[in-house]
Amino acid sequence: MKKAYKVFKNNWTCRNYDYKRNGNVIGEIYEMDGEIEICKRGFHYCLKMVDCFNYYGFNNTNKVAEIEILGDIKNNGGDKEVTNKFKILKELSWHDVLDLVNIGTGNTGNRNSGDGNSGDGNSGDGNSGDGNSGNRNSGNRNSGDGNSGDGNSGNRNSGDGNSGNWNSGDGNSGYLNTITPDTILVFNKECSREIWNKAIKPDFMYFNVLNKFIYTCDMTDEEKENNPDYETLGGYLRKMTYKEAWKYSWNNANKENRKLLLNLPNFDNEIFKEITGIDVQKEIKEE
Repeated sequence: MKKAYKVFKNNWTCRNYDYKRNGNVIGEIYEMDGEIEICKRGFHYCLKMVDCFNYYGFNNTNKVAEIEILGDIKNNGGDKEVTNKFKILKELSWHDVLDLVNIGTGNTGNRNSGDGNSGDGNSGDGNSGDGNSGNRNSGNRNSGDGNSGDGNSGNRNSGDGNSGNWNSGDGNSGYLNTITPDTILVFNKECSREIWNKAIKPDFMYFNVLNKFIYTCDMTDEEKENNPDYETLGGYLRKMTYKEAWKYSWNNANKENRKLLLNLPNFDNEIFKEITGIDVQKEIKEE
């Protein structure tokens, strides 16, 4: 028996095909004549629940079912297949779905390895935002804890980009500040905030991939051994180190974007290398 998963709209339709036309769906067998082809004709499904939501919104109003494949099968090496005959075995509750798509427990979001997250792609716990490695954040891309702002490495900030704690202003490295400083340190030297704000920053500096979902086809044998749930999830959530995230973003940037870094105020190659592990002048010279 080959089992798989299929998502439908809340009225049990998919691509204008009404699966409830006979008044029932559970136990029903669906069949069509003629050739089947991926993305064009046939009944489409995924072998892993998490892959279904590459094609359907992660929405608890959708119907989700476990199905049995009974007919011919075609695939193109991707994350979905198509058949000309299948049977709906049972409807899955949203709780069942969440257990299948998340490594952690108690999540309402998608692809979380931490617990109790309502956002997506979190490795920390209790986050309602996305891409957090810290805990109890309502903002996004925080590595600290208890932040409602975005991009904080400190804790309990409501502003953005703070490395200190309890700040409601932005860009503070101290504590309990409500103002935004006029001058800031850039490459360990003072710089006008106005000059810094006008400077064109390379896009790769705004990386948010401290957590990266690695699909099964890209996993090493060691990663598979250390992440036994990868078959159910279709992969696992890899938590990058800070320098790994910088390097990943740098490697995916184009030459023009990388060179913008050299025009930043007070640019210092050695300081940047110490922070990120990237020797910019060497990398650009070799390109």
